[in-house]
Amino acid sequence: MSSVTVINDAQFESEVLQADLPVLVYLWAAWCGPCRLVSPSIDWIATNYSDRVKVVKMEVDPNPETVKTYKVEGVPAIRLFKGDEMIHSCEGAITKDKLATILDSNL
Repeated sequence: MSSVTVINDAQFESEVLQADLPVLVYLWAAWCGPCRLVSPSIDWIATNYSDRVKVVKMEVDPNPETVKTYKVEGVPAIRLFKGDEMIHSCEGAITKDKLATILDSNL
């Protein structure tokens, strides 16, 4: 069962920056075709890495503050945080295997 938490700008600090585990932030948009391709991989990560990483999902259009703060220029976008430090960032469609490799090398 997937444990992806949907958050907004107001929840970012408490859900991401103050989380006990590292946090994978998946930034997406409803109009984004590649986002629909990446979403199943995000769900897979949430299920298979639940002991090592918290996964949150944030729609970019209604959350401009986070988009600006973390310089999201395209979607889908991934930001990986440990505490209040962003330790990895990428944009564009990404495969499940590549996502797993990123997590394995940073967790």
